[in-house]
Amino acid sequence: MAKQETLVSGMAGRYAQALFALAEERGAVEGVAADLATFAAMLDESEDLRNFVRSPVFSAEQQVKALDALLGRAGLSGTTTAQFLKLVAAKRRLFAVRDMIRDFNILHDHAVGLSRAAVTVAESLKDEHVEALKAALVEIAGGSRVAVDVKVDPSLIGGMIVQIGSRMVDSSLKTKLNSLRARMKEVG
Repeated sequence: MAKQETLVSGMAGRYAQALFALAEERGAVEGVAADLATFAAMLDESEDLRNFVRSPVFSAEQQVKALDALLGRAGLSGTTTAQFLKLVAAKRRLFAVRDMIRDFNILHDHAVGLSRAAVTVAESLKDEHVEALKAALVEIAGGSRVAVDVKVDPSLIGGMIVQIGSRMVDSSLKTKLNSLRARMKEVG
């Protein structure tokens, strides 16, 4: 676990490490990862749920009771993930659940040798270009598998922005034009 401590930190990181260790012990890492993805999707889809997990107005007992019902309807009751989420609510830490999920995913990705890359392009890429990009990113990531999330942002004009781990490369035409504009102002 010493190596994992450098991957995540803070309160959310400690909770994520504890959940990851428990999931490993129970042989349920993939199940917990899937359950957390389901819960994260529920958070993304419901503003009421987002407000609920962030609100200090509800008592720990109210949060646990509401989570129990919600997780039961989502088919997650009785799972390691449901037990974890209810513990988080009981400890009044539900406000940080998104960070805990993020940190768990970092630990999980590291354990399975997966790197994630966020790529922003000016227009949609063809499948063969996405595959070539993945191949190039695998080399950069040191041979590990790479999951690529491609987003389109026409304001880039051309080029791309790639972020993999803590590294970021911005070769967008928008950034180059802004840099050129700044240099011209310095000269003029």
